[in-house]
Order: sequence, then structure tokens, then C-alpha cells
Amino acid sequence: MNWDDTTDATPDTERLVGSVADREDQAVEAALRPKDLGEFIGQERVREQLDLVLRAARARGATADHVLLSGAPGLGKTTLSMIIAAEMGAPIRITSGPAIQHAGDLAAILSSLQEGEVLFLDEIHRMSRPAEEMLYMAMEDYRVDVIVGKGPGATAIPLELPPFTLVGATTRAGLLPPPLRDRFGFTAHMEFYEPAELERVIHRSANLLDVEIDAQGAAEIAGRSRGTPRIANRLLRRVRDYAQVKADGHITRDIAGVALGVYEVDGRGLDRLDRAVLEALIKLFGGGPVGLSTLAVAVGEERETVEEVAEPFLVREGLLARTPRGRVATPAAWAHLGLTPPQQIRGTSGQQDLFGT
Repeated sequence: MNWDDTTDATPDTERLVGSVADREDQAVEAALRPKDLGEFIGQERVREQLDLVLRAARARGATADHVLLSGAPGLGKTTLSMIIAAEMGAPIRITSGPAIQHAGDLAAILSSLQEGEVLFLDEIHRMSRPAEEMLYMAMEDYRVDVIVGKGPGATAIPLELPPFTLVGATTRAGLLPPPLRDRFGFTAHMEFYEPAELERVIHRSANLLDVEIDAQGAAEIAGRSRGTPRIANRLLRRVRDYAQVKADGHITRDIAGVALGVYEVDGRGLDRLDRAVLEALIKLFGGGPVGLSTLAVAVGEERETVEEVAEPFLVREGLLARTPRGRVATPAAWAHLGLTPPQQIRGTSGQQDLFGT
């Protein structure tokens, strides 16, 4: 199994509630990953559908269809790719879209695949266009044309490939061109987890990490994990550290709450950056609307950091709205900060004032 470094240094990796894996996460996740579909928690519909695909392929004695997994970081796309390989009894090779900048890079990988091998291509939407076009033929005909030479004397040498299964993962499925998306035999979208599912994830991880935790402690961590198993496991490790140093090592609701308070993760899963965005929006700009660049300057962050790191979760939680006139704090955001919104946005939805109509 090849482990290519697929993680770039981004502001999200520095946050306790960031969904991008850092090196510590990668090491721990390798130990905590379930080995088969029966161990995998959550994503019930995806698991059921994928189980049918894999069982049918095994019954035919054939390689599994190509699989496309989409969804936010930290929901289990890499884990499912490894489970696919394990269920099919095949080796797996892992690489990423940004690592394939030339068609030759992809040709080198494809030409060394064994029959039935699983190729996991993370962030597939970031692959270069020449490599993407080569992948079309490889997925459909199990063949690639290798160009030898340059100019008028260049020739294309067809190279036959053994049957293989491509598992593509993307956080932005809309950026995949239709010809590539249509070549996948099975596509699945990974949903955010419910708190009850995250509690099961936390109990399983705690057992593997030899951490004592009660049901209330697990529920407290799950409620602050933003629907993401990766974040739940990260918070569990930080609470474990606090419990070992400040308590008897046993995690209860009170211990979890105090520990996560030390790390500035509040009861809804917001961290310092999230609250800074909401506080600037409300206290400096009266709840908005305000432009993204102005808001970023107010919190001392780059525009891209606010837009790509903080905003998605705030919007999903109904705390912030993007409108044609700018960003607006919802009544729920005012309530979360313990403030009373102005009369014009106290309605149940606030949509009239949010959109200025």
C-alpha cells in the first residue's frame, strides 16, 4: 500500500475543529479505521448500496465497478476506499489529484497496477486536464496511449492495463467534468453524521485508545463535533489529555465540557474563528449585511480563510446567511452569543430583512 502525502498545510489543519487531517490525525486514523463494512459506523444507505456492489462483483469473480465518493472532509471516504480493497481481497494504492500534474505521472501509476488492484485517487477534481483525459480511456477500455517523442515524429504506443477499480474521492463533486463523472459505475454522497452516530464512533475509538468514557461524556463530545467523525476523534484525544492531567482519566460530561472550554470549542462546536466572525458581524456591523472582504479585515484573517474555513459551518448551522448584499447574522447567531437581535430580524426566519425586501 502506498501512502502519498495528500494533505496540504491550510488554516483548517491548525484548528481543533478543522476537518482537514494533519499528520497526527493520519497516524491515529490508521489505527482507528474499521476494517470492513460491518465495523463502519454511519452512512447506512451508502453502506447498503456499496455492499451490494461488492458482493455482486465477488460472485461474478470480477473487479468491482469504479466508485466515486463525494462529501466534506473527515466523513470516511478514505476509510471506505480501504474497506473496498479489503472486501475484494485486493491491494490498494493511494494517491491524490494534486500529485498528478502530467499525463506521464498517471501513466506510470496505471502501468504498474496489478489485476484487481484498487487505485484510490483523493481530491480527483484537482487532477490536471491531460491526466484526466488519459483516465477516461483507462477507466473505460483499460488502455492508455503513451506518447513517445515530440513534434511530427511523436508516436502513440497503446498500453493494455489489467482490470482495476478506481475509487475517486472529492469534496467538490460539481467541479468534476461530466465525462469523468459518467464513467463511474457507482457514486455516493457522504452525509454529515447525527450525534447518536458520533457517540458510537467515540465509544469505539475510546475502546481502541483504552480511554474510559461514559455515555454523557461521549454525548458532550459528539454534540461539539460538527457532524464529522474526524473531529470527534480529535476532540476525544484532547479531552483524554485533559482528563489524564487534571482528573482521574475518566471522561464524564463535566470533564468533557471543561476540557473543550479550555480548547475554546463551545457547546455548538464553534471555535475562536467562528465566534470572531459572528461577533464582528453583530457587534461591529449590527448584524450586516457586510461584504466578505470587510468582514475578513475585521477579524484579522484572509478573505479565503473566512469564506472557505469558517463560513461553511456557520451557514450549515443557520448562524450566518449569504445574501446579494453581503453576509448577515441570523437571529440564531444573536441568540448563540446571548444578544437580542433588532426588532426587524426577530422573526422566525428573518428572510425579509436578510434580503432587503
